[in-house]
Amino acid sequence: MTRGMQDKVALVTGGASGIGRVTAQAFAREGVKVIVVSDVNIQGAEETVRLIKDTGGEATFIKCDVSKAQEVEAMVNKGVEIYGSLDYAFNNAGIGPDGKRIKVFPITDCPEELWDRMLDVNLKGVWLCMKYEIKQMVTRKHGVIVNTSSVGALRPIPGFGPYAASKAGLIVLTKTAALECAPFGIRVNVICPGLTARTQLADNLSSANPEEKEQMLKAVPLGRMGEPEEIAEAVIWLCSDSASFITGHVMPIDGGLAAT
Repeated sequence: MTRGMQDKVALVTGGASGIGRVTAQAFAREGVKVIVVSDVNIQGAEETVRLIKDTGGEATFIKCDVSKAQEVEAMVNKGVEIYGSLDYAFNNAGIGPDGKRIKVFPITDCPEELWDRMLDVNLKGVWLCMKYEIKQMVTRKHGVIVNTSSVGALRPIPGFGPYAASKAGLIVLTKTAALECAPFGIRVNVICPGLTARTQLADNLSSANPEEKEQMLKAVPLGRMGEPEEIAEAVIWLCSDSASFITGHVMPIDGGLAAT
């Protein structure tokens, strides 16, 4: 606990597994009280809370569909009611085509309901979260928000049209929020992870088409997947005072893929 984050409060959406879970645990190791948010994977979110508590941390689970305004407002308010403030928010909840839960479609074949759902969760969901997080942070003139986009927003892949559109829109939304929040001392940044191990997206893509996984890894200059801990470390750093002059920044964490 060396980054001055002790006793602060962080909200993590998509905290039931993968990057969200590991980042929630990383916040807890810094002495941060963590609000773990999930909608579908309730068991996973409760497991994240248990893992944090087992190591002496403090965490609570709040169920929320981030695409529903009323639920998001209630979730943020409940978190602040429990812990008294909101210092950090990691808006990480998202969905993407993995060939298993969500099929990969070319633009001409993409069902309208898939387009709507992708935009609702990945873009509208982050907008709603920021809307109510910022309202809490403005009252204290302090706070840091990190949003999860994707290297797919910087380096589009055929068949990922709705996903790329939602994640690219999130980059511009983040920059806009950074400008609007700067007068209040609130920083807003966005990360763009590449293919990351131990996530549902990577696991399902790998099992659905192992050859495609190998091709994707060959395209990564560092020649491997990222680890959730590497993503979490970047999020914690962006939230810390070590990054106090950084806002509106787009950070690829992708093994160099976006540079190719």
